[in-house]
Amino acid sequence: MKVSIITPVLNGCATIEDTIKSILGQSHKEIEHIVIDGGSKDGTVDIVKSYGSKITKFISEPDKGIYDAMNKGIKLASGDIIGILNADDIYAGTSVVGTMAKAISEKKVDACYSDLVYVDRINTDIIVRHWKSCEYREGLFKKGWMPPHPTFFAKRYVYEKYGHFDLSLPIALDYEILFRFMEKSKIKTHYIPEAMVRMRLGGYSNNSIRNIIKQNIVIMKILRENKIGVSPFFFYSKIAEKIKQFR
Repeated sequence: MKVSIITPVLNGCATIEDTIKSILGQSHKEIEHIVIDGGSKDGTVDIVKSYGSKITKFISEPDKGIYDAMNKGIKLASGDIIGILNADDIYAGTSVVGTMAKAISEKKVDACYSDLVYVDRINTDIIVRHWKSCEYREGLFKKGWMPPHPTFFAKRYVYEKYGHFDLSLPIALDYEILFRFMEKSKIKTHYIPEAMVRMRLGGYSNNSIRNIIKQNIVIMKILRENKIGVSPFFFYSKIAEKIKQFR
């Protein structure tokens, strides 16, 4: 199965090469790597261009943010399966893409996801937090649960049928799309209990208390708009999940 990997980037010259090498090093041969740059000014474009045809599709133009870039990549994707790997993240091994594609095929599911580890920005061998997910079951999303988005691989038709990222939201777009796919549309998923992605610390949604609070408010709004009652333990569950990630 052909897999499209989308990498959104803006001024990521310090890490984009690690991401590219991580994808090029995958044992799965049918990979299409799509890089969507938001108009970088720091040398990112030169790094991407230095890989020539190894980057299947490359666009560099102003956009409305990381999720707009992801949407552009999804529209360009021609693979049977779509995965998204941000410009400061790497796969935890060389068999990640192949493992995900095989699981989707053999388990006859629409999507697959796994665990994720947060790592030091300089030394990616240093694990700071471990995001351990679980098999999806109905009701988890109202507790604020979601699978780690960078580990989420889905068949392309899932995006074609159920839509792309909702750019009208200020934050929590990854939560909303996964809620829409898994809880609302009931796609079939499979969970692999292994850390498949190494994410450098410093993501937009998690880099300040203000953003964490803002994200949770948006999540509660999404749930209420879909007539799903919010668990009275919502905030406690979210805090407990964060605490459990440290090791």
